[in-house]
Amino acid sequence: MSSATVGPVELGFVEEAPAWRLRSEQFPSKVGGRPAWLSQAGLPGPADLACGACGHPLAFLLQLYAPVSGRTDAFHRAVFLFCCREPPCCAGLRVFRNQLPRKNDFYSYEPPSENPPPESEPFCLQLKSGTHLCKVCGCLGPKTCSRCHQAHYCSKEHQTLDWKLGHKQACAPSDILDDKIPDHSFLFPEFEIVIETEDEYPPEVLEKEVASELIGSMDEALEEELDSLAKHESKEDKIFQKFKTLIALEPEQILRYGRGIAPIWISGENIPEEKDIPNCPCGAKRIFEFQAVSLEMQQLHCH
Repeated sequence: MSSATVGPVELGFVEEAPAWRLRSEQFPSKVGGRPAWLSQAGLPGPADLACGACGHPLAFLLQLYAPVSGRTDAFHRAVFLFCCREPPCCAGLRVFRNQLPRKNDFYSYEPPSENPPPESEPFCLQLKSGTHLCKVCGCLGPKTCSRCHQAHYCSKEHQTLDWKLGHKQACAPSDILDDKIPDHSFLFPEFEIVIETEDEYPPEVLEKEVASELIGSMDEALEEELDSLAKHESKEDKIFQKFKTLIALEPEQILRYGRGIAPIWISGENIPEEKDIPNCPCGAKRIFEFQAVSLEMQQLHCH
């Protein structure tokens, strides 16, 4: 078991990319669309991807290609983040990890080509292993349409959604379904995540920026109240202002990545203490790895 490694903070930004770059064999980091599963085995099932609060299927939000240096069993490693987007819940959140050694049954030993394939193949909802994926969300699809027996779904809810949005017209027991897979409104828009290393700023610079932000936010306050507000500035104010200041340095960032780095909290409420973070089922301590800042979500998981 490797120890936590603290390095520079890496920032993620979204960019448009051709569809072929977001397929599994390219080991992508991406937001939205359907998950580009790293392995074809051990995928989370419908029960794993049900919101713990409302029970609706969780939606794929993003995945990060994050191999672990020095770990032969994690030469290829991806982290998948799912969230609930069912209003008014929107509370469910779940992270899955998938990893493979360099020599495996799914991918070439050599790095993938940087050139586009001769023909752009459509997204496939049947893995080489024969496993079927849900036509709506791209997760495991153990259910099938009772009429055509060709369309697969993770849940009755997604089967109903697909039926209303076009499968009703396309479905026929004896016909071959169109290879084109529609992008349902259940999916988030799909983009590639590109990574850049964050510039380092001395603590005094950040403190100055935080102070400026606080003063700027009180321009309309009465002058005689400023001193009083500064003296009674709460811990909560400082935490939120620090978050705003750090994000404002690169306002288009959507995530912050670094194994063992410290998160930047948006609020002083519910900050866990070390004793509150359960160990991984393998017994190892969990470390902080990435933070989806644009969505105000933070993730902790086992290394």
